[in-house]
Amino acid sequence: MMLDIIFEDSHILVVRKQAGIESQGGKSLSMDMVSLIKNEMMFRQRKAGIKKEPYVGVIHRLDRPVSGVMVYAKTQKAAAVLSRQVQQHMMQKRYYALLCVMPPQKQGTLRDFLVHDKKTNKTYISKNTDPAAKEAILQYQIVDRNKFQGFDFIRDTQEQSYYLADILLMTGRHHQIRVQFANIGCPLWGDVKYNPQWNYSQPSNRIALCAYELTFTHPITNKIMSFHY
Repeated sequence: MMLDIIFEDSHILVVRKQAGIESQGGKSLSMDMVSLIKNEMMFRQRKAGIKKEPYVGVIHRLDRPVSGVMVYAKTQKAAAVLSRQVQQHMMQKRYYALLCVMPPQKQGTLRDFLVHDKKTNKTYISKNTDPAAKEAILQYQIVDRNKFQGFDFIRDTQEQSYYLADILLMTGRHHQIRVQFANIGCPLWGDVKYNPQWNYSQPSNRIALCAYELTFTHPITNKIMSFHY
C-alpha cells in the first residue's frame, strides 16, 4: 500500500486517503494512515541513520469508507496550531457527495442538531434542547457530475440517476454529511449505515463521498495553503 503524498515539509504532511483505510489506528488490524506515514518516515530515518521514532499528529479524521485530502502534523507545535484551526472552524473542507435522490432545492444550507451514539457508532438528528446535541451546518449545491469524471464513484455510476452535491462543511460532526442528507431523504450512494434502500449485495467498502479540497493556514509560515484530491 503506497502513501500518496501531495505536499510535505518539516512541519506537515498532506496526503490523499483512499477509501477503505482508517484515518488513524483503531481496533481494526488493517493498515491505517498513521501507520503508513510512520512506516515511510521510519524508512527514511533508517537510511539516514536516525533511530528516533517519528511524530505523527492526527488533526482531523475521515470515515474509513470515505476518500479525501488530509493533513498530518510532523511536530507537536504544528499539531497544536492546526488543531486550534479545526476547533475555531478556520480549516475549510469541501466535499463531493453522490446523492441517491435530488434534494428539494438545488442549493441551500442544512442546519441540524446531532447526537452521536458511541455504542452503535451512529449519529442521530436531535433537538437543540438536548444537552448532548451539537449543531451541524453545511452548505451545498447540486453540480453537473459529468464535469467531474476524475472520481471513481462518479465513473462507476455513469449510467444511473444520481446527483452530485458540492458541499462546504461549516462544522465537523461525526457522520455529519451522511446523516444530514439522509434526514432530508437524499442518502448517499453506498452508505449502508444511513441509506435503508441500499442494496447490501453491492460493494460497501466505500461511500460516494470525497473530501476533495482542504484549505488551512500553515502552522509555522502562516501561509494560506489549499490542496485538492
